[in-house]
Amino acid sequence: MPHNFCEPELRRRGIDLSSVWFQQDGATAHTARTSMSVLWEMFTQHVISCGGDVPWLARLPDLSACDYFLWGYLESRVFISKPRTIAELKQSIKEEIAVIPEQMTRGVMENLGVRLKLFEKWWETSE
Repeated sequence: MPHNFCEPELRRRGIDLSSVWFQQDGATAHTARTSMSVLWEMFTQHVISCGGDVPWLARLPDLSACDYFLWGYLESRVFISKPRTIAELKQSIKEEIAVIPEQMTRGVMENLGVRLKLFEKWWETSE
């Protein structure tokens, strides 16, 4: 996925990979050596993950844009067309991701900043 979708899409949008931070959950498959090697190669010193460049607690859904925004948004859009096969589902997901307005993405990431600040305050008081 990182090489076949993420990297080409970022490049298509003219985004410099060295400016991107990649955040993921702590799922075992995502933090396996092979997976992490791919991410470190693509996002040098910009991997936010359990065992990544920036340590990240697993399962903090309110601090992951995919969890608090993307999955629900895609579900609401993708199933309008009622895909009947895996191929149709994959195609519908690709199409819906491709038309997410840039302004919406910016808003989500601004919201992530707010969430991070709230988390930081909580973290400081819980220590």
